[in-house]
Amino acid sequence: MTYEQYVSRTTFSRQELLAHANSTLIEGACPEIGTLPAPPLLMLDRIVDVTHEGTRGRIVAEQDIDLGAWYFWCHFRQDPVQPGCLGIDAIWQLLGFYLTLRGALGAGRALGCGNVDFFGQIRPHNRLIRYEVDVRRCTVLPEQGRAVVIGTGRIFVDGRHIYTMNDAKTGAFRGIRYSDYPNASVNALGGPSR
Repeated sequence: MTYEQYVSRTTFSRQELLAHANSTLIEGACPEIGTLPAPPLLMLDRIVDVTHEGTRGRIVAEQDIDLGAWYFWCHFRQDPVQPGCLGIDAIWQLLGFYLTLRGALGAGRALGCGNVDFFGQIRPHNRLIRYEVDVRRCTVLPEQGRAVVIGTGRIFVDGRHIYTMNDAKTGAFRGIRYSDYPNASVNALGGPSR
C-alpha cells in the first residue's frame, strides 16, 4: 500500500502488522516513521478500529492467546501468567502506531504513564485479549521533528476488564533511529534525548 493509503486505514491484519514491524508495509515514497516491534515482543494480532477527530481518537486491537507463548514457559514455572508489563507495552505499541497514522515522523518511544491498575490476569487457556485506547490528545509537530500522544488504555481478557493504564504517553522523534545496529555509531548509546 502507499503511504496515503496507510494513513487512511482503520484496520490492519496480522500480516500487515508484521510487515509494519519489518518496514515493508508501505511501498514507494514514505517518510521516516516509527515501526512496531517484531515478534516475540509484538503484542498485537490485528487492529480492528482506528478513529480520530481533531486531537482525540481511539485505537482498538486484539491478540489471540497462544498456549505455547514464550512468557508462559518462564513466568512463572508451575504458575503461568502473561507478565502485566507486556500488556502495558501493548498500549504503548498502539499509541506509537496511532502516531504514525496521524503523520508523526521519526522513531517511537514510550514516555511513561500515570497509574496502572491490575485486577485480573491472563492465563494460557484464556482465548482473546482486547486492547482499547482512548486518545485524549495527539500533537504532531513535523517542523520540530516531534510528536506526542496521551491516552487511557484498557485491557480485557475474554470480555473481562483486567487492567487500566491511565495517561499513557508515547512520542516520536526524528534523528534518534539506530539503524546500523550492532555497529557503534552516534545513536548506539542511550541517555537523555537531544
